Amino acid sequence: MKEIYPDGGDGEPNPRAVPGLRPDTAGSADATSRTLDVDGETFVLRSNGFGGTDYTWLSGPNPGYGFGVSPTANLSLDEHIKNIRGFLDIVDPTTGYIEDEQ
Repeated sequence: MKEIYPDGGDGEPNPRAVPGLRPDTAGSADATSRTLDVDGETFVLRSNGFGGTDYTWLSGPNPGYGFGVSPTANLSLDEHIKNIRGFLDIVDPTTGYIEDEQ
């Protein structure tokens, strides 16, 4: 558990955790990322350092918008594509946001 959850999984909050904030990685790919085109949309996938993956929607109308999934250790390409398609299924194509997050 410690490798994925720095607090050891005991439920105690990490005093350094800041909900909703993460490094600005919008619009760029680097050596630790992977770019995928799925159904005409482009996403950059990056490990989030906690055993999960951050998916940034590069071709979407909102710079830096995307989603995260955890844990994702050893997911296949098909599983990443399935995650992206699930996200695209719930995003409003007009606004580019999930309905509840506007």
